[in-house]
Amino acid sequence: LAKPDFSSRLIKWSVELGEYDVKCEARPVIKSQVLVDFLGENTLTECMEEDPSEDENGLWKLSVDGSSCVSGSGPGLVLTSLDGWTLEYPLRFGFKATNNEVEWEAMISGLTIAKQLEVQKIEAASHSQLVVGLVSGEYEAREDSMEKYLACFQSLKSAFQVFRVLKVPRAENA
Repeated sequence: LAKPDFSSRLIKWSVELGEYDVKCEARPVIKSQVLVDFLGENTLTECMEEDPSEDENGLWKLSVDGSSCVSGSGPGLVLTSLDGWTLEYPLRFGFKATNNEVEWEAMISGLTIAKQLEVQKIEAASHSQLVVGLVSGEYEAREDSMEKYLACFQSLKSAFQVFRVLKVPRAENA
């Protein structure tokens, strides 16, 4: 049996949902800076303040993931505060990028959001061996694009008192 393609599934769903007057619209691309600005302006900071007496245990957690395909690319990131408050961001880019570039975009977007929230201590987790290797200094950037991402990362990293990066297996990168 042949696998049904996207257009046949789309037609099937439009017929099924037609009687309910449901309209499907494509989501517009959200520029990451607009999202960061929105969060910075509309987040209650008093409920997220970190206790300054906490040391290494006072880390916020950032988990990043990204994927690329023919129709575009999209990173996802989850930022978790000390008390378990979670921010989840699925993003969609309208430009083509490699999986490694999307992983970088996720890491940089997550750190930008954390910086806007005035997070001081953060631990980032990614399954990208290249990104974690470059961030930790284990690898050296050979491509121009990776050098640019690394430079952007370095400028963001200085905003945090404590920064750790962990390589997690792809299966555990929920």
